Amino acid sequence: MHKVLQVCSECYPAAKAGGMGDVVGALPIYLPLHDIEASVIIPKYKTKWITDQKFKKLYSGSFTLDGMKQKFIVEQATTKVVNFPLYCIDLPGLFDRPSIYLAEDGHGYKDEPKRNIAFQTAVVEWLIKSKEKYDLIHVHDHMTGLIPFFMQYCPKYKTLKNIPSVLTVHNGSYTGAFEWKEVESMLPKYTKADEGLLDWDAQVNSLGAAVKCAWSVTTVSPSYMTELIAASGTLTPLYHSEIAKCQGVLNGIDDNLWDPATDSYIVDHYSGNWKKFKYANKAYLQDKFNLYKRRPIIGFIGRFVYQKGADLLMKAIIESLQKKMKFNAIILGSGEKDLEDELTSLNKNYPREVGAYVGYSERLARRIYAGCDFLVMPSRFEPCGLNQLYSMRYGTIPIASHVGGLIDTVVDISKKGQGIVIKELNEDNIVLALERAITLYKDKKAMSQLIESNGNLNHSWAKSAGTYAKLYSKYLNYKTIKND
Repeated sequence: MHKVLQVCSECYPAAKAGGMGDVVGALPIYLPLHDIEASVIIPKYKTKWITDQKFKKLYSGSFTLDGMKQKFIVEQATTKVVNFPLYCIDLPGLFDRPSIYLAEDGHGYKDEPKRNIAFQTAVVEWLIKSKEKYDLIHVHDHMTGLIPFFMQYCPKYKTLKNIPSVLTVHNGSYTGAFEWKEVESMLPKYTKADEGLLDWDAQVNSLGAAVKCAWSVTTVSPSYMTELIAASGTLTPLYHSEIAKCQGVLNGIDDNLWDPATDSYIVDHYSGNWKKFKYANKAYLQDKFNLYKRRPIIGFIGRFVYQKGADLLMKAIIESLQKKMKFNAIILGSGEKDLEDELTSLNKNYPREVGAYVGYSERLARRIYAGCDFLVMPSRFEPCGLNQLYSMRYGTIPIASHVGGLIDTVVDISKKGQGIVIKELNEDNIVLALERAITLYKDKKAMSQLIESNGNLNHSWAKSAGTYAKLYSKYLNYKTIKND
């Protein structure tokens, strides 16, 4: 069985800020079905889950970082909750914080470059000295994007040079670009002639370096790969030049973890009767938020950021309610302060129509998936999106914009698809989509048939893991040595 190491800044349930954490927490469970043993290594944060676990020490070492000695310890979680080897790197003073990315002021940590470089350096330091030997290294997003360069172009790590590396881009809008003067003294020593592989727009660009140096580049959906190649700002020519090694692989979901028949978070379980299941879980939401009865509930779960279109959604909800459209909305999320305030105001002005939760609750999120009639995703861009897959699994119909992975997973009902598609995203078209949802809700037969067909779709990781295993095999079976 071949051994693959997943290197990431997130992994569910240890540390999760978004869909990447779900992916890295699920993919290793399904890879053994394809003769791949997968392990995961992340920083050791001070999240509640990590704090509650026991770890065993595997390795301790140090390296030079910005002229100073940086110590680190590699530990393995001993819990049986995770069905794969999970390693955490303890870097004192850098990651022992309760939040993964954000400081108390809601902005990213000011020492992000130092944190990222330290973690990646610690990973390769461990790899050259560890008893654990891996056949392939799979890195995720810019936070681990320098590792393929370190492996191939830093003399100290030359024993890693011929180990294949795969990069998955979960969100190409974040590139990990840092000023040279800020990070040059933190980087491991490399040959000056190779400096151009790090440099894009006169900065160290972590994602750009990864696209150039990784043996293969994937995105989390085929359509998102097409979008990146077509328009990625100054990195667009790079994606074009590396197109031969680029491939979109659609994310899946862990259908054991996301199972309406067994999910411990929800109030009633699916036992073959969708009507009964939806009624019980919907009644809980109506009571919790004191919403009007006999109306469709349209849910939203996500971050209040530009990407997710929460600003457009709130405006569209206000316009729709002013037009006396009869529906309820439940919005769960947090992010930009002005949008959090707007949600609070929306709830205050329409207390019987709008349920609001500022923050994140896994329990409530699951109950929204189970109890809502529709889940809206007005994303301006969406590399894959998992919410639409979760919603369909729980009998909730997606309302989705026509971008990225949403293109690959949600076809409009007018074409006998899975949900309502917002072709051109703007406030007016979201209102029209809500009107279509209300009309569909009144057609009980059509609703019932759609819920049934969506619930029978297979979005399991088993299929996507097979695609990754096939990709890995291109390098694992033939021991190809990549040319410089």
